[in-house]
Amino acid sequence: MEKIQFKAESKKLLDLMINSIYTNKEIFLRELLSNANDAVDKLHFKSLTDTKIKSDFSIKIEVDKENRKLKIIDSGIGMTRNELENNLGTIAKSGSYDFKEQNEKSENNIIGQFGVGFYSAFMVSKEVEVLTKSYEEDKAYLWKSKGTDGFTIEETTKENIGTTVILTLKEDTENENYSEFLEQYKIISLIKKYSDYLSYPIKMECEHHKPKEKEEGKEQEYETYKTIDTINSITPIWNKNKNELKQEEINDFYKEKFRDFQDPAKVIFYKTEGAATFSSILFIPSATPFNYYTKEFKKDLQLYSHGVLIMENCSDLLPDYFGFVKGMVDSKDLSLNISREILQKTHQLQIISKNLTKKVKNELLNWLKNDRNAYEEFFKNFGISLKYGVYQQYGMHKEDLKDLLIFKSSFEEKYVTLKEYLSRMKEDQKDIYYATGESYEKIKNMPQTEFIKDKGFEILYFINEVDEFAIKMLNEYEGKKFQNITSKEVDIESEEEKSKTKEEEKKHENMFKIMKEALKDKVLDVTISNKLKNSAVCLSTAGEISIEMEKVLNAIPNSQKVQSQKILEINKNHKIFKKLCDLEQNNKEKLKEYANILYTCAALMEGISPENPVNFLEEISNAISN
Repeated sequence: MEKIQFKAESKKLLDLMINSIYTNKEIFLRELLSNANDAVDKLHFKSLTDTKIKSDFSIKIEVDKENRKLKIIDSGIGMTRNELENNLGTIAKSGSYDFKEQNEKSENNIIGQFGVGFYSAFMVSKEVEVLTKSYEEDKAYLWKSKGTDGFTIEETTKENIGTTVILTLKEDTENENYSEFLEQYKIISLIKKYSDYLSYPIKMECEHHKPKEKEEGKEQEYETYKTIDTINSITPIWNKNKNELKQEEINDFYKEKFRDFQDPAKVIFYKTEGAATFSSILFIPSATPFNYYTKEFKKDLQLYSHGVLIMENCSDLLPDYFGFVKGMVDSKDLSLNISREILQKTHQLQIISKNLTKKVKNELLNWLKNDRNAYEEFFKNFGISLKYGVYQQYGMHKEDLKDLLIFKSSFEEKYVTLKEYLSRMKEDQKDIYYATGESYEKIKNMPQTEFIKDKGFEILYFINEVDEFAIKMLNEYEGKKFQNITSKEVDIESEEEKSKTKEEEKKHENMFKIMKEALKDKVLDVTISNKLKNSAVCLSTAGEISIEMEKVLNAIPNSQKVQSQKILEINKNHKIFKKLCDLEQNNKEKLKEYANILYTCAALMEGISPENPVNFLEEISNAISN
């Protein structure tokens, strides 16, 4: 029998395709099942106008462990000899693509368009046979190949039209276990993973076990029986009518597919037609995945084309700040390259991503508006992700995300939106005030909050490291600037109060100069405070870097150290101020000691530990004893 060479540039091309294009060997079953689905779909399309066609329109899988053979049998359109030679003899020749071109106006869903998926069979097979009979003629043919050395075609007999692909699996090696592809559990798992939503049933004889009637005093025995089971689900849940689905059914689907023990917090069904046609079902989890804020986390978004899994973790479907969303997206018109594993960043994918992003944002806004308690629970889990979205990419997405942000505040210590904060601002309030700290309790006890609260101004509480960075990127909200209450720029005094403060500062100019010199490079300045009511001192900052930002930035490994420009502020109404004035007149060296003590106390309130705790204790002891 004459051996025919592949009609490609060289045998090396086939070898490259087998060993390089597909990085995961298990993908072969997905490709062969997709081809079988195409063949059945073609015949089904023909049957709409040809009543003579009789078929059960299905795919079967048979396993012969003894001979290491795996068969994929379809009741589809079959192939003639010429089609066999042209479709399987020329790499990147696609019968499905030609069929689609010839029937461009039809709505048939032809998956395989590039003619290379079939050759993935050689990754696991030492020989591939294709037994086929076309619906157009009575003759049947057998195509055989062991890979790059070519193939043979011979006439044979076959009772029914359709195609049977017979794989003789390679022998196991130290590094590769090919025998697993003959195991029932493995085949079922691959069908469920990649081909669960093919449009025709995939059937297989499955072995089951059930307990026999237990005899007293003996161990439980089981009997084996076999049934022909349909393995795939066929109709994806996202293509079903939402109103016909029970919430329990949706929850069970989510928990099974995404290995979660809890029901989803929110479910989003979304379909669209037009520039990009797709169906989707999206889920927001009830709890934060254990690795969500780590480098190991992968977005749990699955991309399908006509029900065939293309990518298990498609990172391009939603931006990182919506990375918590899980789900499936199924599109009919995605452009794929020669391997279904590798998705090109096509215009269609960009449109899908844009539509999905807008949909998720609108759903979150509606959630915030209509179910506040549920949204607050969601925000506790994933709010940091939204804040990072505001900060990242130089604030590119800040306008899209700003109304999704909520923060606890001094107003009843509840979560508030920026819009709600704005609606409660006092007439004489110039800025939106916020405070940063390790916890809500520490922020509430900050001395800088005293005078601002006394004025009746609301303060937003920031306890996450990213909070202030995000707000700095946002800069303002509806014309109102954000102001850290520890900033020197806080403007809460009346003109009369400002005038008095300037007079006091000028009056005690020499005292502040002595204290500043004593503190050297620790502070930028020493001044009278406009924030304090009961406390003696506090630290404020000038410039863009606050004390909390300094801590965060300096905690980054191998980062260049930064330093905020600190200002020691003193309460002129506190008894310590009178003491300082006395020391300025009578004991300037003691004034310097007090300057260091007061600075360290103010720094401790900001969570900054003394450089030398022993010296600090000695300074306090000396101050008390003298």
